Amino acid sequence: MKANMGTADKIIRMVIVAIFATLYFTGTVTGTFGIVLLALGGVFTLTSLIGFCPLYTLVGISTCTVKK
Repeated sequence: MKANMGTADKIIRMVIVAIFATLYFTGTVTGTFGIVLLALGGVFTLTSLIGFCPLYTLVGISTCTVKK
């Protein structure tokens, strides 16, 4: 797996995860929608930690900076 996520992308995803977690654990979002948000937050966390997003590969984009 070649990294295809830049630093800004990782930070944005982690901020979104924090928002999802806050909404769920404060009881603002409950039920099935809350569980979906937590699952999506888990995927965002995992992809941010490893720096690879499979969806980016399918679409053919990369937010990772090119090192020369």
